[in-house]
Amino acid sequence: MKYSLSEAAKATGKNKTTIQRAIKSGKISASKGNGGSYEIDPSELHRVFPPTVAQHMQSNDTQQAKFAPESSHIDRVVDLEKELAVARERANGLEAQKDQMADTINDLRKRLDSSETRVTALLADNRPKPGLLYRLFNR
Repeated sequence: MKYSLSEAAKATGKNKTTIQRAIKSGKISASKGNGGSYEIDPSELHRVFPPTVAQHMQSNDTQQAKFAPESSHIDRVVDLEKELAVARERANGLEAQKDQMADTINDLRKRLDSSETRVTALLADNRPKPGLLYRLFNR
């Protein structure tokens, strides 16, 4: 079931002109029906504007009345499995990021050690001091 402009406004708690501006700017895609009124897909609308709390509660009550309790448990399990998959994917991404940061830290430590060695050598300056002949000819 697609929303009309006024139904979309009620479902989101927004003004009709706000919804219309979003359609005209391309934020929401909508088609025009035979009468010239907008037909807005609910998923497209709620991608940009979340449903109002009252609308969300009403839709949840309607869903619970339509389906048997057993079906709602299955739906809940499916939702939890999706959330778990997302959490695992995020954990894998964080683990990879941690490994990359550890590699960067090791590389920086090596560079720092190498720099310290060079600085120490420059400060020590173990080159032989110029002798008497060098001083005489290079005045």
